[in-house]
Amino acid sequence: MSRILKITLCYVISITMFMSAFINVKAAPEVQAPSYILIEASTGKVICEENATQRRSPASITKIMTLLLIFEHLNTGRIRLDSDVMTSAYAKSMGGSQVFLEEGEIQSLETIIKCIAVASGNDASVAAAEFIAGSEEEFVKMMNEKAQELGMQDTHFIDCCGLSDSDEHYSSAKDVAIMSRELITKYPQVLDYTQIWMEDITHTTSQGSTSFTLSSTNKLLKMYEWTTGLKTGSTSKALYCLSATASKDNIDMIAVVMGSPSNKIRFQDAMALLNYGYSISAMYEDKNEDILPAIPVKGGVEDKAQLIYKEPFHYLDTEGNNLSEIQKDIVVPEEIEAPIQRGDAIGEAVYKLNGQRIGSVSILSDVTIEKAKYLDYVGKVMKLFCSFS
Repeated sequence: MSRILKITLCYVISITMFMSAFINVKAAPEVQAPSYILIEASTGKVICEENATQRRSPASITKIMTLLLIFEHLNTGRIRLDSDVMTSAYAKSMGGSQVFLEEGEIQSLETIIKCIAVASGNDASVAAAEFIAGSEEEFVKMMNEKAQELGMQDTHFIDCCGLSDSDEHYSSAKDVAIMSRELITKYPQVLDYTQIWMEDITHTTSQGSTSFTLSSTNKLLKMYEWTTGLKTGSTSKALYCLSATASKDNIDMIAVVMGSPSNKIRFQDAMALLNYGYSISAMYEDKNEDILPAIPVKGGVEDKAQLIYKEPFHYLDTEGNNLSEIQKDIVVPEEIEAPIQRGDAIGEAVYKLNGQRIGSVSILSDVTIEKAKYLDYVGKVMKLFCSFS
C-alpha cells in the first residue's frame, strides 16, 4: 500500500471517528427565549440554562409564589380548603386576566386556588392575599421573605399577581425554577389543580347565581402528554413566560422560559427543553428500605440505638453511565456516646459511581437514649446477675 493511500485511509478513519462522536452527542435544544433553565425536580440538578440569572419581568408566573404561600398556610391547619374567602372592592378592581369576582362575593379557598392555577385570575390572587395576610401589601412582604429564604437572589415582588410592569418587580429563570421546585415537591397536590383544562365555577352574589368556565392558560396540557403544570405569564414588558412541569419515567422536569417572542413559541421552547432533558436523562433511586444494624451506645440507659435513613436517594445521570454500578457505603462510628436524641445525625450512606462520590444521605438515630445514672447501672448489673441464676 502506498504512503499516500495509507495517509488518506488514516484521515478518513479519523474524520469518521470525529463525526461519530458528534452524532452520539444529543444536540442542545433550540430555544428562542433569551432566558431559560431546565432542572430535574427531585435533585435540583441543572440540565441546561441560558442567561438564567438575568433579571426580567415575570408577569403572572409571579403567582407561583402566591400559590406556594397559600399551600404553606394550608399546611399549618390555620386555614382550610373549605374556608370562605370574600372578594374586596380592591380585589375586584384588578385588570388583566381575571375570573370576574364581584365585591362581597364569597368563594371557598379551593375555588380561589383553581381560579389562580387554571385561569390565572388576578382578582382571585389578591382575594387570597387579603384573606391570608389582611392586605396585599403584607402578603407581598411574605413573598419577598420567602424568596430570600429560598435563596432567590434575583427576585423582588411588589404585587401578588405579576400585573405590574414596574422595574421593581422582577425575577429570573433560575429563581422561578427554585420556587416552582419548592411548590411541586413540598405540595404536590397543587398539580391536581394545574392539570385542570376546564372547569365551571358558580358566582353567587346579591344579583343571583351565574356559571363561569375556568379555562387553562397553559396550552401545554394539550400539546405535551407528560405535562403536569405549572404557570404561564405574559405582559407587554415580560413578553411570554412559562414555568412548565412534566413527569415521565419517574423523572420530574421543570422548564422555565422568560421573554419568548410569542405565545406559541413559549410552548415550543418549553417542549424543546423538556424533550432534551428526557432524551439524555436517567434516574437512579434508592428508597433506602433496608434495615440498618443497631449501633452500640456507651453510657446510656440502653445499650444499642436503632438507625434509619433520613430519606431516599436520587441521582440524575445525563452522561450515559451504567447506573447499576453505583455503590453504597454505610459510614457510621463503631460506637456512640449517650445522650442521643431521636433524629440526631449518626453517619451517612455515601454513593459512588466510577469511584467518584455522587451524593449521600444522612443516617439518623431512631430513638432517644438518656445518659445512664447510678441506679441505671445498678439495674443493669442486677439484670445481668439474674440472667446467670
